[in-house]
Amino acid sequence: MTTLNIAAACLLDPHDRLLLVRKRGTHALMLPGGKREADESPLQALQRELWEELQLRLDASALKPLGRFRAPAANETDTWVDAEIFVARLPHAVEAAAELEELAWLEPGEPHPENLAPLLRDHVLQALPGLLAK
Repeated sequence: MTTLNIAAACLLDPHDRLLLVRKRGTHALMLPGGKREADESPLQALQRELWEELQLRLDASALKPLGRFRAPAANETDTWVDAEIFVARLPHAVEAAAELEELAWLEPGEPHPENLAPLLRDHVLQALPGLLAK
């Protein structure tokens, strides 16, 4: 069994909508982010991935740790992800770049799409509500 070390972000807009992405040639909606390089911290990897995928630069102080979670990978068989998840507010609108094919928004209180990645569906969404409490 392969394990991928990834870093990803829960990016929220002013209406508390959660940004989801879908990579080209895949079906699962997931958080923006990606695999860590050998010499990168989770935060460094996330900052690099956010720039590549969304042309978004966020200062480390804007990214708050949510937790570390393990789940089956959405797009790779016999693979798990070990993910460091962060939360941040989007400072401006973003557009898909690099390998991203689609951006979607998860509205607070709305039904979840069927094609959410296991990490997001089974772990991250349960961890988020407490963090968003005013």
